Amino acid sequence: MSTTTCTMKLSHLSSLLTLTLFFFCCFQLKAEASTPLSQLPHPLDPLSPQELTLVQTTVLNKYPKPTNTVFFHYVGLDDPDKGTVLKSLASHSEAPRNAFVIAIINGQSHELTVNLRRSNVVVSDEVHQGKGFPTLTVEEQSEAVELPLKYGPFVESVEKRGLNLSEVVCSTFTVGWFGENDERKRVLRIECFLKNGSANIYVRPINGITILADIERMKIVEYRDNAVEPVPKAENTEYRASHLKPPFSPNLRSYGSHQPQGPGFTIKGHTLSWANWKFHVGYDVRAGVIISTASIYDPEVHKSRSVLYRGYISELFVPYQDPTEEWYYKTYFDAGEFGFGQSMVSLEPLHDCPPQAQFLDMYFAGRDGTPQHLENAICVFEQYGGISWRHTETGIPNEEIREVRSDVSLIVRSVVTVGNYDNVIDWEFKPSGSIKPTISLSGMLEIKAVDITHTEQIKEDQHGTLVSENSIGVYHDHYYIYHLDFDIDGVDNSFVKTNLKTVKVSDNSSKRKSYWTTSSEIVKTESDAKIKLGFTPSELAVVNPSKKTSTGNEVGYRLVPNAAVHPLLTEDDYPQTRGAFTNYNVWVTPYNKTQKWAGGLYVDQSRGDDTLAVWTKQNRGIENKDIVLWYVVGIHHVPCQEDFPIMPLLSTGFELRPTNFFERNPVLKTLSPGIVEWPNCGKP
Repeated sequence: MSTTTCTMKLSHLSSLLTLTLFFFCCFQLKAEASTPLSQLPHPLDPLSPQELTLVQTTVLNKYPKPTNTVFFHYVGLDDPDKGTVLKSLASHSEAPRNAFVIAIINGQSHELTVNLRRSNVVVSDEVHQGKGFPTLTVEEQSEAVELPLKYGPFVESVEKRGLNLSEVVCSTFTVGWFGENDERKRVLRIECFLKNGSANIYVRPINGITILADIERMKIVEYRDNAVEPVPKAENTEYRASHLKPPFSPNLRSYGSHQPQGPGFTIKGHTLSWANWKFHVGYDVRAGVIISTASIYDPEVHKSRSVLYRGYISELFVPYQDPTEEWYYKTYFDAGEFGFGQSMVSLEPLHDCPPQAQFLDMYFAGRDGTPQHLENAICVFEQYGGISWRHTETGIPNEEIREVRSDVSLIVRSVVTVGNYDNVIDWEFKPSGSIKPTISLSGMLEIKAVDITHTEQIKEDQHGTLVSENSIGVYHDHYYIYHLDFDIDGVDNSFVKTNLKTVKVSDNSSKRKSYWTTSSEIVKTESDAKIKLGFTPSELAVVNPSKKTSTGNEVGYRLVPNAAVHPLLTEDDYPQTRGAFTNYNVWVTPYNKTQKWAGGLYVDQSRGDDTLAVWTKQNRGIENKDIVLWYVVGIHHVPCQEDFPIMPLLSTGFELRPTNFFERNPVLKTLSPGIVEWPNCGKP
């Protein structure tokens, strides 16, 4: 190997160069998640283990055991009002700090506010009187899945099928709501699967059995053995490298990555600084990763300018499309029912994240209120991204100019695993000012077992694709709705819709017969801001009407969407009533710190009476106000055989891109990475 082939790029923002594989282990870094005592915490910091313990103690002091039964279903930061947060950050002063708690106490859902500055002070305590139930806890789901294995009728069903009970594992599924008006109980469906030669349980369902469990009494309350369907074979379902037989193909070469000058970013507590960006990385047991108070430094004006006050995934709606008795209820709300944050998994260094990544640990409250430690919950790393900008000029006589600038971006990554699906959640920040949220799906399909081995045997709609013998991958959707609270150069913003329209030339003023131009409108109310993308070409932007560039344009950021996906369920269908926030791709509301969850505060068995679609019926004004943009990213998933037995990443996302925010290209003077030779690279 020559020394020329060993040279790599090294950026002003971060040093990146190729290194042999054995250097991987030397550069796994763990960021310190706690804030130094000498520095005031950020007012939006997630709750620390000490604060979680304080919440536990305070609530249990008010409702002591054994007189009371107390189960914690949500413990998170009670966000201070935005004005308070911004004042605290500007003056470097301490902000009020409270925790918001949803706990089931003696069978009732309580909403409590706990003062974290004063021990044993419950600021408020109210009993929830509406419909729906809190987010499920991990512990109660773990208890519920053991119930069938000790239940006589289920044991008989397993034996009737000739299966080994020791090879059976079960999982919990929410039941939804389908028009019932009676008082509902906290119940879950339980479905079971067969291991017996494969760890890929989700593609080996034991179908034909209905199990309903009351999780308050932790007891099976309904059981039916409807039909015996063949359990799909274990053959070709394994996905673990240690259990797969050679040869492995294609054969990919080893690679390495190394930053000899260290990472180009710094993390102090939960505040991250990189290149021209500074923002806060938070965590919530329901939302997962939250990006807050993001600002970018503008070298033209020599100051940082605010962009995004808060951004996170508010809900994920996953309705399956099989209306039969055993499947109709599968209409999941993964954030509100299962908790995106508590479903986050520890990231695997060198595979989930590159060797130069730094990791953040997070904490959440278990069912008994005890702090639970999630190690390597979030990773942060720089990524060489190709080209930032380029141009080749050949129009000047006797001269050819080629200017290229390489791109480096910063990634904040987490992985949320809810049952069979893994959601890789990325927030990408670019020196150009763009923010690119991305979602990548992997994991297993939810399989329906059938007595069919070839498509020629299909006589009626199976509501999915035959992906393997006896295995139907059922049609379904994934709808992620992002809560994006912009503060473009300040709090008061407006939402501008710019339509692209065709103009016909009819007065013989041109040899052209048509052209297109734009027509912009400032959207004044919530109703007018509801947009179904893909029907009319348009540009959507959040602007600050009081801030203009030197040429008079309003500074702003625009939404660059992915392909628009619209719901195919009728609006009066019960799952769609609950998930009505997907009826439009874009919504805009006035800032309201209590309106955080697009599917409502209590989602399990909810009835759609506390959703984004309901809030916006107020038709509040949104012009030149503190506004929040909600954007739905969707995937209609028609399974195919390549998704079996485990699907390669399927990605979608969007871009938040500066539009007249800067006076000119903000990375015009950002130089490309330099050339660095690794010592002795050319030696054999």
